[in-house]
Parts: sequence; C-alpha cells; structure tokens
Amino acid sequence: MSALADADDRVVEGALRPKRLSEVIGQNRVREQLSLVLEGALRRGRVPDHVLLSGPPGLGKTTLAMIIAAELSAPLRITSGPAIERAGDLAAILSTLTEGEVVFIDEIHRVARPAEEMLYLAMEDFRVDVVIGKGPGATAIPLDIAPFTLVGATTRAGLLPAALRDRFGFTAHLDFYEPEELGIIVRRSAGLLGVALRDDGADEIAGRSRGTPRIANRLLRRVRDFAEVRGDGVVTRDCARAALELYEVDESGLDRLDLAVLGALVSRFGGGPVGLSTLAVAVGEEAETVEVVAEPFLVRAGLMVRTPRGRVATPAAWQHLGLQVPRQTAWMRQAGTMIEWASQEDDGGDSAPTLFG
Repeated sequence: MSALADADDRVVEGALRPKRLSEVIGQNRVREQLSLVLEGALRRGRVPDHVLLSGPPGLGKTTLAMIIAAELSAPLRITSGPAIERAGDLAAILSTLTEGEVVFIDEIHRVARPAEEMLYLAMEDFRVDVVIGKGPGATAIPLDIAPFTLVGATTRAGLLPAALRDRFGFTAHLDFYEPEELGIIVRRSAGLLGVALRDDGADEIAGRSRGTPRIANRLLRRVRDFAEVRGDGVVTRDCARAALELYEVDESGLDRLDLAVLGALVSRFGGGPVGLSTLAVAVGEEAETVEVVAEPFLVRAGLMVRTPRGRVATPAAWQHLGLQVPRQTAWMRQAGTMIEWASQEDDGGDSAPTLFG
C-alpha cells in the first residue's frame, strides 16, 4: 500500500495518465489556478512562471508536469534531484534547452548544493556561469540559456531552501482525494484497461485506497487478477472485498505492515511512547520503511501521533484492532486529556468513556 511508484506502476501509469487539464479528476483548485497561469502566459507569448508542485507521493505531480508541457505544446525534459550531483550535470541540461521547453525535476529537494546555487541564476536570469579551471586561476564564463519553465516536484517542501522556493512563481500543494473522486478515477482506469467493473466494486476499491490515485489503480489491477482467475471476470463489491481481504487490505485501507505496527504499539508497548527504531525491530522492518510507508497514513487516519518521546497510539487504534480502550492511554496523558467513565447502562452493560479537554 505504499504510495511510492514501483516499476509496474510506472509502466501502467503511462497509459492511464490524463493528457490535458480538462481530463484531470479532482484537485479542482490547483487545476483552475494552473489553467490561469498557463493561459495567461500563452496570451502574452511568454514562457510561464516556474511551477512548484508539492504533496505526498502518488497524487499526480509527474502527471501535472507532463500536462503543463502538453498544454504549452512544448518539449519536456525530465530528470530528478538525486541525478543532479554536480553543477556540471545541471549545466549540461540547461545549455541544450530550446526556447519554451519545460524542465521537470522530480524530488527537487534532493538537488546537490552546488547545482542548486546554479539553478538560482538560471531560474531568475536564464543564465549560468560555467567555471573553467580550479583554485585561484578558475574563470567563470557566463552562458545565456533559452527561456524555459521549470516544474519542480517535492514530497518534502520543508526541505527546500527559501531562496529556491521563492523563485517559483506558482506553488501548488496537492491534497489527498475524496473517495468519490477516486471512484471516478477507478472507473476511468477500468475502461482504459478493459476491466469489467461494477459501480459498487469501484466504490469498494476507492474506499480502501488511502486517498491516493496510484494506490487505487494498483488495487484495481490486483482485483482484476482475482476476478479473472477466481471469478467470472466482473469486479463487483463482493469480488473486490474478497480480493482485498486476500491481499490483506482492510476496509480502512490498512495493510499488513500498518496493522503490525499498530499491533506492536498497542500490545507490546502499551500504546507507547516508543522510539521508531524499537518499533521497527518489533515488526521486523527497516525504520525507514515504517517511517515512510506506514506512519504517514496512520497519523493521517488518527491512529497514531508522533511526540518528542516517541510514537503513541490513540484510542482509535485500540478500537480499530477490536480492543477495549484503557482507562487512560499514553496519548491521553500526553495530550493533557482527562477521561471519566460514566456508569451508563446500555444493552451490553458496558460503561461508556467521556473525554474532557
């Protein structure tokens, strides 16, 4: 259930990506803002301002970069931050650009510092300084480059230096999708892939996709396999539920790793707080995997919080695992919340907790 792209995702996404802004589903505000930026530049006959796209992985940053180039009828040059290790790497790209070309740098927050400083000048003045030689005898030769539009994508906007961030004329943050929007995306993808999909099946897949189109399309492919091998080829709600149960994706979108992290946090450590490395050892995964793949969704779903002392489970974590919430969890203590048990009789004879802030 990771939103990071794997090799299979990259192959399939090429066929499923929308080609124009009018085909994009969701992200309505960003789509409208970007449309104005591009239309205004076309009417003036100038290259648009540089564009920064931020947000979690799998929401369509690369797709929007491709759409920007398509809307401008301009060539697209694609690279990534980790691939630009030296200023010379960036100079080699920029010096061969044609006028109006779109340069897309994925993970732009990982561009090396020397190249980053060259990027400042290129974005502002469409010029780079090529240094010849080393030491006191080094000479900087100014080189004009063709006006271009830089589209940067980042999942960690906070790591971008202010000097770089301020040089983007338009910044857009992509939000997670609503289940209704994901349902439309799943139906569209099913049509392109030739999958027989019922509306209730689409809704079931959308509801377990963590608000992320990439995950929705991945689950669609797995459910398609199940329907073709163990069913009649038609994806219904019952078929989708059976398939996703087999792949260990529950109704809230939690997978095996998520449930293992929650289970360890609640059962072994009493709800925390517990350090990331200790939690990772408890579930048999690398700390980076837990932090990048599992934690963001668990925190967003309100099942876990990060505190200075470590990871802490919320009362919702116990409830999701079907366990009784303790009288006072670590989360309640750290949040300064008091809990009072009201002796209310109901059909089961259980008492009900009441929270007071």
